[in-house]
Amino acid sequence: MNSSTSSCVGRFAPSPSGDLHFGSLIAALGSYLSARAQQGRWLVRIEDIDPPREVAGAATRILKQLEHYGLQWDGDVLWQSQRHDAYREALSWLQQHRQSYFCTCTRSRIQQLGGFYDGHCRELHLPAENAALRLRQHAPVYGFDDRLRGHLAAERSLAEEDFIIHRRDGLFAYNLAVVVDDHFQGVTEIVRGADLIEPTVRQIALYQQYGWPVPAYLHLPLAINDDGNKLSKQNHAPALPDGDARPLLICALHLLGQSVLKSWQDATVEQLLDNAVAQWSIQLIPQQNARITDEATSPFLNGSQQAMISR
Repeated sequence: MNSSTSSCVGRFAPSPSGDLHFGSLIAALGSYLSARAQQGRWLVRIEDIDPPREVAGAATRILKQLEHYGLQWDGDVLWQSQRHDAYREALSWLQQHRQSYFCTCTRSRIQQLGGFYDGHCRELHLPAENAALRLRQHAPVYGFDDRLRGHLAAERSLAEEDFIIHRRDGLFAYNLAVVVDDHFQGVTEIVRGADLIEPTVRQIALYQQYGWPVPAYLHLPLAINDDGNKLSKQNHAPALPDGDARPLLICALHLLGQSVLKSWQDATVEQLLDNAVAQWSIQLIPQQNARITDEATSPFLNGSQQAMISR
């Protein structure tokens, strides 16, 4: 199969709320290798639809980081900030087909209910003023098949909840934007971190209500620190360094269970990635999260590099 006949389209879709860190590298690398191993396309999308959370200059730095680590994407980068008309059209379709409604319930009320919304405003026919828009959930998705983890069941209350698709503050909700854009870009496979397993059933429900094909899903293990917390921007994980990319690439490959060149010190970044693409195996990916300071990383990272990604 060559790239012109492959139907696989993968993607990496970071938010510019900070620079990429080692956990981001694992997710980006896994999605890149899976798409390239199928001789498919790999796309990059910047999910900049939440301005209050964005960090100035982060989007530009993210793209430079991907290039520095050899993860070159196909085509143009898609920016969600330029897709508002598409989101409005998608919302309008749901409203026209009576598959959404306005809700004025507060966060505190929902927290008092245990964290899940009870459909209080479903039949009140409220106006749009000072209200969020919720999906009228008429075909809940109670689970899905993950390419790594098998069938994953969802909590019933999560699956059945009428979740928000347009926020009270006027911003588009993540679950709406990601589905609209993945469909628009023709994404067939979503490879991402296991921290995004939970919203998957909501996204599949949206695909089905629009009548769109549902992509395949593969959720990768997370990199966690000594405290058992995942590396994240919220936890102030340090940015990927701009020095030699190879040690962190090798470490990420190892934590994904993939074959590693024994003579990697003599290889270029491109050679490392080409070998990783040729040897890619989903069956070798561990399901458990990886503690990045354990013995598994020591053959590839020196003490300062380990400290850099785990502090």
